Amino acid sequence: MAERRRITGFSNETVKAIRSLRDKKHRKASGRFLAEGLRLLTDARACGHLPETLVLSEARDPHPLLGELEAAVAAAGGTVIETTPEILSKITGKDNPQGVAGVFAEFDTSLARLDRHAAPIWLVAQALRDPGNLGTMLRTGDAIGAG
Repeated sequence: MAERRRITGFSNETVKAIRSLRDKKHRKASGRFLAEGLRLLTDARACGHLPETLVLSEARDPHPLLGELEAAVAAAGGTVIETTPEILSKITGKDNPQGVAGVFAEFDTSLARLDRHAAPIWLVAQALRDPGNLGTMLRTGDAIGAG
């Protein structure tokens, strides 16, 4: 198990920096975002993305996937922080936060990064304003065999 850094104060600079990621301007300026929940973080890990900083509530329920995630973050040189549920609530902005959150660097989603030979048909979307439009695009793409 990785060593954890413990934070107990609301005025801690790390808490302030992570909390600021709730605002779009801070996410854009730092190139980072905050994700919350064990399922979301383990899905990201399965896709090859680890948080730079993993924040754990001291009151979280034990789970083997959480131990694996913590070990992976530590092995990758990331930071593991343990804190109180109240501070995690302040960080996430939720009254009842899940027991874990992570700070990620933005993913490279540029078209240049795509392997255009991986599929014969691709759908690309930019600045969608209605989630229903994305659902329609995904169903259409699935029907025609898009990558």
